[in-house]
Amino acid sequence: QVQLVESGGGLVQAGGSLRLSCAASGRTFSNYAMGWFRQAPEKEREFVAAISWIGLSTYYADSVKGRFTISRDNAKNTVSLQMNSLKPEDTAVYYCAAKMVRTVGTGREREYDYWGQGTQVTVSS
Repeated sequence: QVQLVESGGGLVQAGGSLRLSCAASGRTFSNYAMGWFRQAPEKEREFVAAISWIGLSTYYADSVKGRFTISRDNAKNTVSLQMNSLKPEDTAVYYCAAKMVRTVGTGREREYDYWGQGTQVTVSS
């Protein structure tokens, strides 16, 4: 089992920045690729970003490319999402997820085995 706990969400004005963190515990964190997803009100959950097991590969949704950066620190069992130039349409609950493979994959939810509870990000216009 892997437990994931997100933090860092909050309210920010459009154009601002936030940094989300996800702390992992349980099995060996470095064996897992990690991802971030988000779910806006009345919308389906969507892929945001993924990072491979040692961080050499990353993959982003087109909607966040160039604005968001995913990173990980295997020594601290954490994965982060730096979000810059935030837009009101980035408002959502953001979820951290882990999968029992090392590659970034294709961003499909079903690839992921463990999920956090989510953290709310609200971007005001």
